[in-house]
Amino acid sequence: MLLLAATLYISERRLIAYSQSPYPIVRTVPFSVVERTLGRGAEVEDEAYPLVLSFNRGETLGEALHGVGITGAEANLVVDQLSRWADPRKIRPTDQYSVRFAADGRAEVFELEVARRGRARVARSEDGWLGDWKPFERAVKVRSIAGTLDGSLEGSIAAAGGETNLSVLLADVFQWDLDFTRDLRTGDKFRILYESVFLDGVKDGLGSILAVSYENGGRTLEAYRFGEDGAYYDAEGRPIRKMFLRSPLRYSRVTSRFSHRRFHPILKRYRPHYGIDYGAPKGTPARATANGTVVSAGWDGGGGKTVRLRHPNGFETSYLHLSGFAKGVRSGRRVMQGEVIGYVGSTGLATASHLDYRVRRHGRWIDPLSLKSVPADHVPHRMLPEFLAWRDDLRRSLVEGERFDLERFAESPSAIPADSNAAVRSSTASR
Repeated sequence: MLLLAATLYISERRLIAYSQSPYPIVRTVPFSVVERTLGRGAEVEDEAYPLVLSFNRGETLGEALHGVGITGAEANLVVDQLSRWADPRKIRPTDQYSVRFAADGRAEVFELEVARRGRARVARSEDGWLGDWKPFERAVKVRSIAGTLDGSLEGSIAAAGGETNLSVLLADVFQWDLDFTRDLRTGDKFRILYESVFLDGVKDGLGSILAVSYENGGRTLEAYRFGEDGAYYDAEGRPIRKMFLRSPLRYSRVTSRFSHRRFHPILKRYRPHYGIDYGAPKGTPARATANGTVVSAGWDGGGGKTVRLRHPNGFETSYLHLSGFAKGVRSGRRVMQGEVIGYVGSTGLATASHLDYRVRRHGRWIDPLSLKSVPADHVPHRMLPEFLAWRDDLRRSLVEGERFDLERFAESPSAIPADSNAAVRSSTASR
């Protein structure tokens, strides 16, 4: 009886609240994709609109199809068609798809955007669902900026009107000549000529740096991208690439230098320090500074987890206090310059996370910062006139602000780097 009385009381209160509410609850209309999108009673014209959606975290292609009314055998046919161009297992959150509906509310076109490649489209027909593929039209525009270093390199580039991640490309170009952790100075001046990439008219990101000039400490460094392999050369055609990188870390700070007598913070006595300590967070990737072969990768007493590499001409480099090794790094394996071989840590006799980087030649330790690098090959003599013409055009755009026209070199594939030349051909063909 008490339960019945309570139920009647609650029901009465709900009725009173409903009758007095300025926003009474209305009956829910039956669900349909068209009503959800355009509102109940809206008239749908064929090809009138596309419904653009993004995948939710964990959502599969099948679930997305079900959500727009494509189910059962039809969904299987659509997935089979789309799988010709896109792997359904590699769909990521925020990947986009669009749907068009017929007048009767049925989905008749489903289009999936494949990141940076194109769009896979399937459409309903009398013979079922048929698919086709439309690659994105890639276009490259060349931009030029000039600025002065004031604070961080990223901020200075942004202040000059460029994308901040240009700093990463700049560090890659001059990684043999500039240590970006210690050589940059307030007041340094830079000019950068670079590619901006567009897909179907929408900005997609950066291409490559075509030319760059950097004034640092009374010296001017120039680099020009040339040849099908996209290598960089100075104004005289000498290669920018050297045998050794200036630093095994992209961004860090020098916390201790090479010394024959340094006070050890743990052992509390003076002893030689035959390396350079770079302070960096645990897990920062450490790169091989030159092509070589792994001599050992394992525990090395006070050095903790250490990788030792052997290089041509009697050189050997060591990377100490690592937190771990890169996958596949083991004795006898060949590694390439710039390849990640391990990760910064504090194993062994270390007070904080850092990398102890050491170099020796013919068994004698040398200061890594005084290492004189061996350059790569010069521009071939037969291609020097072509390089000089390419350099002069780049330099005019870089220094004088003239518009640089990639198409002028479209018939000189040996001058234009392969990726830029492909973009020129694609852009020209699309007109």
